[in-house]
Amino acid sequence: MIRVVVENIVLFLLPTAIYVIYVLLTRKQHEKAGVLDDAPFFWLMLAGTGLVFLVLVAFGTTSGGKPGQVYVPPHLGTGGKIEPGELK
Repeated sequence: MIRVVVENIVLFLLPTAIYVIYVLLTRKQHEKAGVLDDAPFFWLMLAGTGLVFLVLVAFGTTSGGKPGQVYVPPHLGTGGKIEPGELK
């Protein structure tokens, strides 16, 4: 669960990171002090939110089983071995 939260936070912050890298690479050396002073925070947050939304929708529509399949959770099989979960 923590992995999913971290991935979404990284996706949300990705446009801001790209913006900061772009500004640092294009500004002159003496102008790099206030990188985020004039940053378009609204548009960066909107882009981050859109990116998270698109990834969640894409993941939700492309993964999982077919309609009618039943998920069988991990269980102890013969010989005491753990059988992994699967869709049947």
